Amino acid sequence: MTIYSFHIFDRTGRSLFQKEWLRPKPSTMDKEQEKKLLFGMVHSIKSFVDKMSPVDGKDGFKFAGSYTTSKYKLHFYETPTGLQLIMMTDTIVGLVTDTLKKIYASVYVKYGVRNPLVDLTSPIESNLFATKLDELVTNLPFYLPLAT
Repeated sequence: MTIYSFHIFDRTGRSLFQKEWLRPKPSTMDKEQEKKLLFGMVHSIKSFVDKMSPVDGKDGFKFAGSYTTSKYKLHFYETPTGLQLIMMTDTIVGLVTDTLKKIYASVYVKYGVRNPLVDLTSPIESNLFATKLDELVTNLPFYLPLAT
């Protein structure tokens, strides 16, 4: 089990943060294209789910879940303000919605929102933010280096 990458997007699709850990294969696209494609895919899945849902999504429901392919699993959590946290893992990792909520509350809010030096409309470049996120992620039970 392992974690490949983590992304934070604002409600307009602007990438605020991106970090890779144990990605076995580098992307063939440039980073900006990859971020746009990732946000677009999650936006499309969310739109599809909203349209197909038998209940009204406007009643305070925010989008959380995962999407699995044969190669990876994409986990996503949307906050009430429209912030999207996305984590890519290998396929055997279970749901990580609680982990994404923990990252939001104990890293993003604590070291992003409450830090007067962090401009929340721009990409997060705080070393403290990156360090605290790295500490949380690398201590997760499903963060294991890939077997060689």
